[in-house]
Amino acid sequence: MSSQDIPEENLPAEQEHAHGAVDVADEENPFSDPGLPPHEHRIQDIDERAARRSERMVALLFTVSMLATIGFIASYVSIPDDKSIFVFPIGHISALNFALGLTLGLALFCIGAGAVHWARTLMSDVEVADDRHPIEASPEVRAKVHADFREGAKESALGRRKLIRNTMFGALTLVPLSGVMLLRDLGPLPHDKLRHTLWAKGKTLVNMNTNQPLRPEDIGVGSLTFAKPEGLEETDEDFQNEIAKAALMIVRLQPGNIKDKRELDWGHEGIVAFSKICTHVGCPISLYEQQTHHVLCPCHQSTFDLSDGARVIFGPAGHALPQLRIGVNDDGYLQALGDFEEPVGPAFWERG
Repeated sequence: MSSQDIPEENLPAEQEHAHGAVDVADEENPFSDPGLPPHEHRIQDIDERAARRSERMVALLFTVSMLATIGFIASYVSIPDDKSIFVFPIGHISALNFALGLTLGLALFCIGAGAVHWARTLMSDVEVADDRHPIEASPEVRAKVHADFREGAKESALGRRKLIRNTMFGALTLVPLSGVMLLRDLGPLPHDKLRHTLWAKGKTLVNMNTNQPLRPEDIGVGSLTFAKPEGLEETDEDFQNEIAKAALMIVRLQPGNIKDKRELDWGHEGIVAFSKICTHVGCPISLYEQQTHHVLCPCHQSTFDLSDGARVIFGPAGHALPQLRIGVNDDGYLQALGDFEEPVGPAFWERG
Protein backbone atom coordinates (compact mmCIF):
# COMPACT_ATOMS: atom_id res chain seq x y z
CA MET A 1 0.00 0.00 0.00
CA SER A 2 1.51 3.36 -0.98
CA SER A 3 0.58 6.98 -0.35
CA GLN A 4 -1.00 7.16 -3.80
CA ASP A 5 -3.80 4.86 -2.53
CA ILE A 6 -4.68 7.12 0.43
CA PRO A 7 -7.02 10.09 0.19
CA GLU A 8 -5.02 13.29 0.23
CA GLU A 9 -6.70 14.59 3.37
CA ASN A 10 -5.33 11.59 5.35
CA LEU A 11 -1.71 12.27 4.38
CA PRO A 12 0.58 14.13 6.79
CA ALA A 13 1.38 17.67 5.80
CA GLU A 14 4.41 18.07 3.56
CA GLN A 15 7.37 20.07 4.79
CA GLU A 16 9.94 22.11 2.95
CA HIS A 17 13.40 20.60 3.35
CA ALA A 18 15.30 21.64 0.20
CA HIS A 19 17.28 24.40 1.90
CA GLY A 20 19.25 26.57 -0.48
CA ALA A 21 18.15 24.67 -3.58
CA VAL A 22 19.39 26.29 -6.80
CA ASP A 23 17.41 25.30 -9.85
CA VAL A 24 19.73 27.01 -12.37
CA ALA A 25 23.53 27.17 -12.20
CA ASP A 26 25.17 30.56 -12.29
CA GLU A 27 28.65 31.99 -11.72
CA GLU A 28 28.28 31.94 -7.94
CA ASN A 29 26.80 28.45 -7.86
CA PRO A 30 28.19 26.47 -10.79
CA PHE A 31 26.25 23.34 -9.85
CA SER A 32 22.50 23.28 -9.58
CA ASP A 33 20.93 21.78 -6.48
CA PRO A 34 17.78 19.84 -7.29
CA GLY A 35 16.89 19.57 -3.58
CA LEU A 36 15.45 16.50 -1.92
CA PRO A 37 13.08 14.12 -3.72
CA PRO A 38 9.40 14.11 -2.71
CA HIS A 39 8.84 12.28 0.52
CA GLU A 40 7.11 8.87 0.24
CA HIS A 41 4.92 8.12 3.25
CA ARG A 42 5.17 4.68 4.83
CA ILE A 43 2.11 2.59 5.57
CA GLN A 44 2.70 3.15 9.30
CA ASP A 45 2.47 6.92 8.75
CA ILE A 46 -1.02 6.72 7.34
CA ASP A 47 -2.50 3.61 8.97
CA GLU A 48 -2.52 3.41 12.79
CA ARG A 49 -3.28 -0.32 12.63
CA ALA A 50 -0.07 -0.88 10.72
CA ALA A 51 1.77 1.27 13.26
CA ARG A 52 0.41 -0.85 16.09
CA ARG A 53 1.50 -4.02 14.28
CA SER A 54 5.01 -2.62 14.02
CA GLU A 55 4.87 -1.63 17.67
CA ARG A 56 3.93 -5.18 18.66
CA MET A 57 6.71 -6.59 16.48
CA VAL A 58 9.30 -4.35 18.14
CA ALA A 59 7.97 -5.29 21.57
CA LEU A 60 8.12 -8.99 20.60
CA LEU A 61 11.78 -8.67 19.60
CA PHE A 62 12.64 -6.96 22.90
CA THR A 63 10.71 -9.64 24.80
CA VAL A 64 12.55 -12.43 23.00
CA SER A 65 15.79 -10.68 23.95
CA MET A 66 14.77 -10.75 27.62
CA LEU A 67 13.89 -14.46 27.42
CA ALA A 68 17.19 -15.21 25.69
CA THR A 69 19.11 -13.42 28.45
CA ILE A 70 17.26 -15.47 31.05
CA GLY A 71 18.13 -18.56 29.00
CA PHE A 72 21.81 -17.51 29.02
CA ILE A 73 21.81 -17.30 32.81
CA ALA A 74 19.92 -20.60 33.18
CA SER A 75 22.34 -22.35 30.79
CA TYR A 76 25.36 -20.98 32.61
CA VAL A 77 24.08 -22.26 35.95
CA SER A 78 22.55 -25.59 34.94
CA ILE A 79 24.59 -27.09 32.05
CA PRO A 80 27.76 -28.97 33.12
CA ASP A 81 30.88 -27.59 31.45
CA ASP A 82 31.99 -31.10 30.44
CA LYS A 83 28.75 -32.07 28.65
CA SER A 84 28.94 -32.36 24.87
CA ILE A 85 26.22 -32.56 22.21
CA PHE A 86 26.15 -33.36 18.49
CA VAL A 87 25.16 -30.46 16.27
CA PHE A 88 24.92 -31.07 12.52
CA PRO A 89 27.06 -30.28 10.58
CA ILE A 90 29.55 -29.04 13.19
CA GLY A 91 29.86 -32.31 15.10
CA HIS A 92 30.39 -32.80 18.83
CA ILE A 93 30.76 -29.50 20.68
CA SER A 94 30.44 -28.26 24.24
CA ALA A 95 26.77 -28.01 25.20
CA LEU A 96 27.53 -25.10 27.52
CA ASN A 97 29.40 -23.07 24.90
CA PHE A 98 26.68 -23.74 22.31
CA ALA A 99 23.89 -22.66 24.68
CA LEU A 100 25.73 -19.55 25.85
CA GLY A 101 26.60 -18.46 22.32
CA LEU A 102 23.09 -19.11 21.01
CA THR A 103 21.24 -17.32 23.82
CA LEU A 104 23.58 -14.33 24.08
CA GLY A 105 23.67 -13.92 20.29
CA LEU A 106 19.88 -14.07 20.14
CA ALA A 107 19.54 -11.52 22.97
CA LEU A 108 21.85 -9.01 21.30
CA PHE A 109 20.39 -9.62 17.82
CA CYS A 110 16.82 -9.05 18.98
CA ILE A 111 17.74 -5.75 20.66
CA GLY A 112 19.43 -4.59 17.46
CA ALA A 113 16.65 -5.86 15.21
CA GLY A 114 14.01 -4.26 17.43
CA ALA A 115 15.80 -0.91 17.38
CA VAL A 116 16.20 -1.02 13.59
CA HIS A 117 12.58 -2.02 13.01
CA TRP A 118 11.42 0.73 15.37
CA ALA A 119 13.52 3.35 13.56
CA ARG A 120 12.50 2.25 10.06
CA THR A 121 8.77 1.89 10.66
CA LEU A 122 7.72 4.16 13.53
CA MET A 123 10.26 6.96 13.92
CA SER A 124 10.21 9.86 11.51
CA ASP A 125 11.91 9.12 8.18
CA VAL A 126 11.77 12.66 6.83
CA GLU A 127 15.11 13.74 5.42
CA VAL A 128 16.34 17.05 6.81
CA ALA A 129 19.03 19.09 5.08
CA ASP A 130 21.31 21.14 7.29
CA ASP A 131 23.91 23.67 6.21
CA ARG A 132 27.55 23.28 7.19
CA HIS A 133 28.49 25.17 10.33
CA PRO A 134 31.64 25.89 12.35
CA ILE A 135 32.97 23.16 14.66
CA GLU A 136 32.74 25.25 17.83
CA ALA A 137 29.47 24.96 19.65
CA SER A 138 27.89 28.38 19.76
CA PRO A 139 24.89 29.07 21.97
CA GLU A 140 22.69 28.86 18.91
CA VAL A 141 24.10 25.43 18.04
CA ARG A 142 23.59 24.14 21.57
CA ALA A 143 20.05 25.43 21.54
CA LYS A 144 19.48 23.75 18.17
CA VAL A 145 20.88 20.42 19.45
CA HIS A 146 18.59 20.54 22.44
CA ALA A 147 15.67 21.39 20.21
CA ASP A 148 16.55 18.58 17.80
CA PHE A 149 16.85 16.15 20.70
CA ARG A 150 13.45 17.14 22.02
CA GLU A 151 11.99 16.88 18.54
CA GLY A 152 13.58 13.45 18.04
CA ALA A 153 12.26 12.26 21.40
CA LYS A 154 8.83 13.50 20.41
CA GLU A 155 8.95 11.81 16.99
CA SER A 156 10.14 8.52 18.51
CA ALA A 157 6.82 8.39 20.38
CA LEU A 158 8.68 6.80 23.30
CA GLY A 159 6.32 8.35 25.80
CA ARG A 160 3.21 7.46 23.85
CA ARG A 161 4.14 3.91 22.87
CA LYS A 162 4.60 2.50 26.36
CA LEU A 163 4.73 -1.12 25.20
CA ILE A 164 7.89 -0.48 23.20
CA ARG A 165 9.40 1.65 25.94
CA ASN A 166 8.83 -0.89 28.71
CA THR A 167 10.04 -3.92 26.75
CA MET A 168 13.10 -2.03 25.49
CA PHE A 169 14.04 -1.01 29.02
CA GLY A 170 13.51 -4.59 30.14
CA ALA A 171 15.78 -5.98 27.41
CA LEU A 172 18.50 -3.40 28.04
CA THR A 173 18.31 -4.07 31.78
CA LEU A 174 18.64 -7.84 31.49
CA VAL A 175 21.39 -8.06 28.85
CA PRO A 176 24.17 -6.79 31.19
CA LEU A 177 23.33 -9.65 33.55
CA SER A 178 25.03 -11.97 31.05
CA GLY A 179 28.33 -10.23 31.75
CA VAL A 180 27.67 -10.23 35.48
CA MET A 181 27.17 -13.99 35.41
CA LEU A 182 30.60 -14.44 33.82
CA LEU A 183 32.13 -12.81 36.91
CA ARG A 184 31.02 -15.93 38.78
CA ASP A 185 34.16 -17.72 37.58
CA LEU A 186 36.38 -15.12 39.25
CA GLY A 187 35.27 -16.26 42.68
CA PRO A 188 36.60 -19.13 44.79
CA LEU A 189 34.35 -21.71 43.14
CA PRO A 190 37.11 -24.30 42.50
CA HIS A 191 37.52 -24.57 46.30
CA ASP A 192 40.05 -27.38 46.74
CA LYS A 193 39.35 -29.28 43.51
CA LEU A 194 42.74 -28.38 42.06
CA ARG A 195 44.43 -29.97 45.07
CA HIS A 196 42.99 -33.44 44.50
CA THR A 197 43.19 -36.03 41.72
CA LEU A 198 41.73 -39.50 41.19
CA TRP A 199 44.73 -41.07 42.87
CA ALA A 200 43.89 -42.62 46.25
CA LYS A 201 45.21 -45.36 48.47
CA GLY A 202 44.82 -48.72 46.73
CA LYS A 203 44.37 -47.32 43.18
CA THR A 204 46.24 -49.54 40.72
CA LEU A 205 48.65 -47.96 38.22
CA VAL A 206 47.42 -48.73 34.68
CA ASN A 207 49.66 -48.46 31.61
CA MET A 208 48.37 -45.68 29.33
CA ASN A 209 49.35 -47.57 26.17
CA THR A 210 48.22 -51.13 26.96
CA ASN A 211 45.45 -50.26 29.46
CA GLN A 212 46.80 -53.07 31.67
CA PRO A 213 47.82 -52.84 35.35
CA LEU A 214 51.55 -52.53 35.92
CA ARG A 215 53.81 -54.92 37.78
CA PRO A 216 57.28 -53.92 38.98
CA GLU A 217 58.87 -56.30 36.50
CA ASP A 218 57.12 -54.49 33.63
CA ILE A 219 59.35 -51.44 34.20
CA GLY A 220 63.00 -51.79 33.26
CA VAL A 221 65.85 -49.67 34.56
CA GLY A 222 66.12 -46.50 32.48
CA SER A 223 62.65 -46.86 30.95
CA LEU A 224 59.87 -44.28 30.99
CA THR A 225 56.24 -45.40 31.34
CA PHE A 226 53.03 -43.35 31.48
CA ALA A 227 50.21 -44.43 33.76
CA LYS A 228 46.67 -43.46 34.75
CA PRO A 229 44.46 -44.40 37.72
CA GLU A 230 42.48 -47.60 37.66
CA GLY A 231 38.91 -46.98 36.46
CA LEU A 232 39.61 -43.91 34.34
CA GLU A 233 38.65 -44.61 30.72
CA GLU A 234 39.01 -42.46 27.59
CA THR A 235 35.28 -42.81 26.94
CA ASP A 236 34.43 -41.04 30.22
CA GLU A 237 32.94 -37.57 29.82
CA ASP A 238 35.38 -36.08 32.33
CA PHE A 239 38.43 -37.97 31.03
CA GLN A 240 40.28 -34.88 29.78
CA ASN A 241 39.74 -32.97 33.01
CA GLU A 242 40.83 -35.86 35.20
CA ILE A 243 43.84 -37.02 33.18
CA ALA A 244 45.08 -33.43 33.12
CA LYS A 245 45.61 -33.78 36.88
CA ALA A 246 46.28 -37.52 37.26
CA ALA A 247 48.67 -38.29 34.37
CA LEU A 248 51.66 -40.14 35.83
CA MET A 249 55.26 -40.59 34.68
CA ILE A 250 57.04 -43.71 35.99
CA VAL A 251 60.77 -44.40 35.78
CA ARG A 252 63.01 -47.03 37.32
CA LEU A 253 66.39 -45.96 38.64
CA GLN A 254 69.11 -47.80 40.44
CA PRO A 255 68.36 -47.14 44.12
CA GLY A 256 71.95 -45.98 44.59
CA ASN A 257 71.43 -43.24 42.00
CA ILE A 258 68.53 -41.64 43.88
CA LYS A 259 69.85 -38.63 45.79
CA ASP A 260 66.65 -37.59 47.60
CA LYS A 261 65.74 -39.75 50.62
CA ARG A 262 62.01 -39.02 50.44
CA GLU A 263 61.97 -39.94 46.76
CA LEU A 264 63.60 -43.27 47.58
CA ASP A 265 61.18 -43.96 50.45
CA TRP A 266 58.15 -43.12 48.32
CA GLY A 267 59.20 -45.46 45.51
CA HIS A 268 59.41 -49.22 45.22
CA GLU A 269 62.73 -50.89 44.42
CA GLY A 270 63.89 -47.81 42.52
CA ILE A 271 60.55 -47.32 40.74
CA VAL A 272 59.38 -43.74 41.27
CA ALA A 273 56.23 -41.98 40.06
CA PHE A 274 55.96 -38.25 39.33
CA SER A 275 53.25 -36.05 37.85
CA LYS A 276 53.54 -35.79 34.07
CA ILE A 277 52.20 -32.22 34.12
CA CYS A 278 54.84 -29.50 33.90
CA THR A 279 54.74 -27.00 36.76
CA HIS A 280 55.25 -24.06 34.38
CA VAL A 281 52.08 -23.88 32.26
CA GLY A 282 50.81 -27.46 32.42
CA CYS A 283 52.30 -29.05 29.29
CA PRO A 284 52.71 -32.87 29.31
CA ILE A 285 56.32 -33.95 29.85
CA SER A 286 57.54 -36.78 27.65
CA LEU A 287 61.28 -36.36 26.89
CA TYR A 288 63.53 -38.48 29.13
CA GLU A 289 67.34 -38.60 29.09
CA GLN A 290 68.38 -41.99 30.43
CA GLN A 291 72.00 -41.23 31.39
CA THR A 292 71.33 -38.00 33.33
CA HIS A 293 67.84 -38.98 34.60
CA HIS A 294 66.54 -35.63 33.38
CA VAL A 295 63.11 -35.03 31.85
CA LEU A 296 62.45 -32.08 29.54
CA CYS A 297 59.20 -30.25 28.93
CA PRO A 298 58.89 -29.72 25.13
CA CYS A 299 56.99 -26.44 25.48
CA HIS A 300 59.48 -24.17 27.24
CA GLN A 301 62.39 -26.50 28.00
CA SER A 302 61.91 -26.72 31.75
CA THR A 303 64.17 -29.54 32.93
CA PHE A 304 63.68 -31.70 36.03
CA ASP A 305 66.11 -34.12 37.73
CA LEU A 306 64.21 -37.34 38.50
CA SER A 307 67.08 -38.63 40.63
CA ASP A 308 66.82 -35.65 42.98
CA GLY A 309 63.15 -35.25 43.81
CA ALA A 310 62.31 -33.97 40.28
CA ARG A 311 63.64 -30.54 41.22
CA VAL A 312 63.95 -27.86 38.53
CA ILE A 313 67.46 -27.52 37.13
CA PHE A 314 66.65 -25.35 34.09
CA GLY A 315 63.83 -23.35 32.59
CA PRO A 316 60.88 -21.27 33.80
CA ALA A 317 59.13 -23.90 35.95
CA GLY A 318 58.72 -22.65 39.50
CA HIS A 319 58.78 -25.85 41.54
CA ALA A 320 59.52 -29.57 41.38
CA LEU A 321 57.18 -32.19 39.95
CA PRO A 322 54.92 -33.66 42.66
CA GLN A 323 55.74 -37.26 43.53
CA LEU A 324 53.15 -39.99 44.08
CA ARG A 325 53.90 -42.51 46.82
CA ILE A 326 53.56 -46.05 45.45
CA GLY A 327 53.81 -49.64 46.62
CA VAL A 328 52.73 -53.15 45.58
CA ASN A 329 49.38 -54.75 46.42
CA ASP A 330 48.67 -58.37 47.31
CA ASP A 331 48.32 -59.31 43.63
CA GLY A 332 51.77 -57.97 42.80
CA TYR A 333 50.60 -54.84 40.95
CA LEU A 334 51.87 -51.33 41.55
CA GLN A 335 49.40 -49.21 43.47
CA ALA A 336 49.15 -45.70 44.86
CA LEU A 337 49.44 -45.23 48.61
CA GLY A 338 47.52 -41.96 48.53
CA ASP A 339 47.01 -38.83 46.48
CA PHE A 340 49.65 -36.24 45.60
CA GLU A 341 50.49 -34.23 48.69
CA GLU A 342 50.58 -30.96 46.72
CA PRO A 343 48.62 -29.65 43.72
CA VAL A 344 49.87 -30.83 40.34
CA GLY A 345 50.62 -28.57 37.40
CA PRO A 346 51.41 -24.86 37.37
CA ALA A 347 51.11 -22.68 40.44
CA PHE A 348 47.67 -21.14 41.00
CA TRP A 349 46.28 -18.42 43.25
CA GLU A 350 45.05 -20.87 45.86
CA ARG A 351 48.32 -22.78 46.28
CA GLY A 352 49.63 -22.64 49.83
